[in-house]
Amino acid sequence: MEQRLSLITLGVSDLARARHFYEDGLDWTKGNPEDEVAFYQLNGMVLALWTRTDLADDARVADTGATFSGMSIAFNTRSHGEVDEILAQIEAAGGTILKPGEEQPWGGYSGYFADPDGHPWEVAWNPDWSIDEAGHTSLGSA
Repeated sequence: MEQRLSLITLGVSDLARARHFYEDGLDWTKGNPEDEVAFYQLNGMVLALWTRTDLADDARVADTGATFSGMSIAFNTRSHGEVDEILAQIEAAGGTILKPGEEQPWGGYSGYFADPDGHPWEVAWNPDWSIDEAGHTSLGSA
């Protein structure tokens, strides 16, 4: 198996509400005409929004309703100050700030928000990582 990710699918309770948050609040563009699943082209991978019920059925797992799955998604920024700018945008869009931006013991700066379904996202600046013009994140500085 190659060392890469192709798709992350978030199970959401209300697809219309989730689409509104990502498309209107975050200004993301949906990349498909279908209404049952919303796909968003990211840098080298795809994020999908699908109902929790359909996702659980497809994976043949029980939906326990737990809001924390033991993982988060991260968006890395190119600068320290961009973390707070993005967290402010998220809050204005209806997201919940779980942890405001703060200095981290590993030398960076980060905070967390939750989308309308409670999926935690980290917004982080890591001075030791680089992000190219296309938005690809790399371990180590350029």
